Amino acid sequence: MEGNRRMQEELYRSFSPRMYAVCLRYAGKAEEAEDILQEGFIKVFKKMDSFRGDGSFEGWMRRIFVNTAIEHFRRRRYLMPVTEKEENTLEGKYTSALDDLGAKDVMALIQELSPGYRTVFNLYVVEGYTHREIADMLGISEGTSKSQLSRAKVILQEMVKTFIDRQRGVSSK
Repeated sequence: MEGNRRMQEELYRSFSPRMYAVCLRYAGKAEEAEDILQEGFIKVFKKMDSFRGDGSFEGWMRRIFVNTAIEHFRRRRYLMPVTEKEENTLEGKYTSALDDLGAKDVMALIQELSPGYRTVFNLYVVEGYTHREIADMLGISEGTSKSQLSRAKVILQEMVKTFIDRQRGVSSK
């Protein structure tokens, strides 16, 4: 596959929109997502013969792109340690208002999270990894993964409240 340009181009055309969406969930900006996308496709092309056909090809590719995004994230080290006391004060501050938002609105708000929060949130909520798996992938403690998710949720809830208030014309003063 590595030498077959035409097949690579076809594969890229077929899967790049879906894989770009995966990259964008982890990246802070479109340019960063494009970098991850390119890195991911290079890995896919190089590892093509390792696909065993156990699951779907798209699922196999998706895992490569998620791992590429995680590697990209690790190089930048965005996570901040949070104490257990801080974590406990963050939990349950707000009720969820996500039901009032559309999927595009929610994704836009998630993109506004800091890279550390966004990465843990996506891995846990969107990709379905456990805190132990996230900790292993990112080279952090399980507690840090939990606290990053907790903080991300609180920040998202605040962002959702502000968003909804703006939609309803309510002043934030």
